[in-house]
Amino acid sequence: MTTALNPHASSLRAVISKVPEVTAFFWIIKVLATTVGETAADYLNTTLKLGLTGTTLVMGALLIAVLIAQFRSTRYVPGIYWTAIVLISVVGTLITDNLTDNLGVSLWTSSAIFAVALALTFFAWWRREGTLSIHSIFTARREAFYWLAVLFTFALGTATGDLVAEQLQLGYFVSVGLFAGLIALAALAHVYLKLDGILTFWIVYILTRPLGASIGDSLSQAKADGGLGLGTTATSGIFLLAILGVVGYLAVTRRDQVALTPADVESN
Repeated sequence: MTTALNPHASSLRAVISKVPEVTAFFWIIKVLATTVGETAADYLNTTLKLGLTGTTLVMGALLIAVLIAQFRSTRYVPGIYWTAIVLISVVGTLITDNLTDNLGVSLWTSSAIFAVALALTFFAWWRREGTLSIHSIFTARREAFYWLAVLFTFALGTATGDLVAEQLQLGYFVSVGLFAGLIALAALAHVYLKLDGILTFWIVYILTRPLGASIGDSLSQAKADGGLGLGTTATSGIFLLAILGVVGYLAVTRRDQVALTPADVESN
């Protein structure tokens, strides 16, 4: 699921790529961002008392503004891209929370809805573009499919994470182990059973959402509710600082930007 740096390739990818290379840094920030998505939504909703509706409106507006900047950019910019990921993580959480808390939709139902929505997005993306590879995100239409799929993975991950940890009463720490184990199995299947790399990527991408949410809840929720009681403020702050540190490092070193040859572009 990672791609080695090719110093002999052209710099075309650096100019046109709109997403980062899938390295260890990618997965580290992804898990950090999904954790923040869970705790920040709770922080804004309950601690700052914005309520679900107010929090959704504020974060939705911020997400739209950042996505506009992302679409206008001609290349991958770490600060813009990862800000969008953090915000879409929060918004995905809020979509599920609104369905559950405001509309009374069960987690089973919302999980099924988002699974179908994600499957339809992948189907439409594949029918129109012939690939689901994130290495081919260099047109506006492909990027639109990409961000729509990302949104549904976050909403689906929130619903399934809450379903496993709370409704099925497995607890946050057991949920962390469960989703981490599933990710490990997918990675092993890719390495030893030659499971398709694109399929493996999206399986892991989906599973990192409930993993991050379970980590966030295990740290932030009160001890009486099965957490460590750090609270949403401390947990969100710690993980946001970690994200800023890693993204800052990548912005300077460009370790997650890999060149793509013209032949690679034509093949996608």
